[in-house]
Amino acid sequence: MNTQPSAPHEDDVPITPRALRARYEAGATVDELVADSELSYGTVINRLHKAGTVMRTSWQTRRLRENGPARQRLAAHLRTLYEQHGATLTELAAAGAGTRPAARRLLIEAGGTPRTTQETLRMRSASATSKRKKLAVSLRAKYEAGATVPDLAKECSYSIATVYRLLRQVGTRMRPQHRHGPAARVSKRS
Repeated sequence: MNTQPSAPHEDDVPITPRALRARYEAGATVDELVADSELSYGTVINRLHKAGTVMRTSWQTRRLRENGPARQRLAAHLRTLYEQHGATLTELAAAGAGTRPAARRLLIEAGGTPRTTQETLRMRSASATSKRKKLAVSLRAKYEAGATVPDLAKECSYSIATVYRLLRQVGTRMRPQHRHGPAARVSKRS
């Protein structure tokens, strides 16, 4: 009888919960994972739960397999929205993924990396700052061409105070204020 343990085979790779989750989220069924890994059904289920996997129903698996190319197109579209336009997982769910977990799975399937909430906030803040700077430069050009601050405020749907602040942020030299009210007329007659 051979008492020596068999040497590990080169192809033996530890079957981690994360590896099982990745294969499951890519469309493999639990039965396929059991057959490939030679683990028990319960062990595969436990490892999937340990990795935080959101389990599918059988009809979701069928839909996933039936719509492979459509799913890939959706995943690629959602990744573009997420990475290039700064969309959140909630926005991706509304754009066709259905739920936030489904949006996350599709994003990962397309090769994307989910951001933290802080990263999303920084990205959106930088984008908003850039847009605001462009608006301020545009307002300055119009102001220097003769437009009034109240007209600019009405045009861009901002308050007069906000327009003044934007103009000051881009270093606009302000014209002297004119007094056209009744008090100004009284002082001119005196």
